[in-house]
Amino acid sequence: MPRLDASELARRLGLHAEAACRHYLSNGRRQGNYWLVGDARNLPGRSTFVRLRSSAKGPPGHWTDAATGEHGDMLDIVRESLGLVDFKDIADEARRFLSLPHPEPDTGTAAGKASRRASGSPEAARRLFGISKPIRGTLAQTYLRRRGITDLSGISSLRFHPRCYYRPDEHSPRKTLPALIAAVTDLDGRLTGAHRTWLAPDGSGKAAVDTPRRAMGDLLGHGIRFGASDDVLAAGEGIETVLSPRMVLPMMPMLAATSAAHLAAILFPATLRRLYILRDRDPAGDGARDRLVERAASAGIEAIVLSPRLEDFNEDLRLHGPEALRAQMRPQLVHEDASRFMALAA
Repeated sequence: MPRLDASELARRLGLHAEAACRHYLSNGRRQGNYWLVGDARNLPGRSTFVRLRSSAKGPPGHWTDAATGEHGDMLDIVRESLGLVDFKDIADEARRFLSLPHPEPDTGTAAGKASRRASGSPEAARRLFGISKPIRGTLAQTYLRRRGITDLSGISSLRFHPRCYYRPDEHSPRKTLPALIAAVTDLDGRLTGAHRTWLAPDGSGKAAVDTPRRAMGDLLGHGIRFGASDDVLAAGEGIETVLSPRMVLPMMPMLAATSAAHLAAILFPATLRRLYILRDRDPAGDGARDRLVERAASAGIEAIVLSPRLEDFNEDLRLHGPEALRAQMRPQLVHEDASRFMALAA
């Protein structure tokens, strides 16, 4: 059979995430859609959570240690829990668990390997964003409107590609799907990565594929920015989670970190004095919140957690509307910020 690379082994382990957790993280236990344990080395505790089923937050098998900010996939769990060092030993153990035969020798050329690496590089992300089109009047705008997000004024970090390549793994044929493309940038505004949300043909929702959201490029510490950061910033996980509060706080700079693990690791602007954390109500969101509060305090930045009524702010917006969301968020803000950033929406 063809050689299975690290990403494919990790994906297959993720499809059996609960069984793998019971085997490699036996000191933990299941809670909802997560396996909770002390750390990736199988110490008792609750600070590390492993996603067991695919959700809007990502594929199964991804994990985050809220105490340290470490994160990874199921291959990392295999490595850490067994104390393995060499990738061959890690891959052999993963194949044993999955009952897969050993791979054939890799006969791929160096040029082919370099090409595969380049496809996920910052340069590839810049090319993808550069050939995408402005979002207005596209299926991407239709998709966001279906999520209750109607105000896209002043947004330059989102674009649309009508035929963005997608394939489940490197052994499957590529196909093209419409996609919402988001620019991931650093503190100086340089584009370091891109986030793709593949869409249904009519824009009514995400595409019916295993992983409709993927990021590429250099992501750690960076994010998708809506407005220029100054002394106040609001940060959350996903694009929809962040754009929902922006409906009622149109003047507040905001950042979407693409995942809970990346939210916990965002870099702070030198001028930042107050950080609003847009919390998601799940173990991953709680872990990111706690880690970010700790990091902000160490940097002398005031951190204030904004909590949704339901699972996340987009669910609040869709089910209750912008006026209810405004009323819900106003008392959670510092008074001067409510006056400053809600002025145009009052």
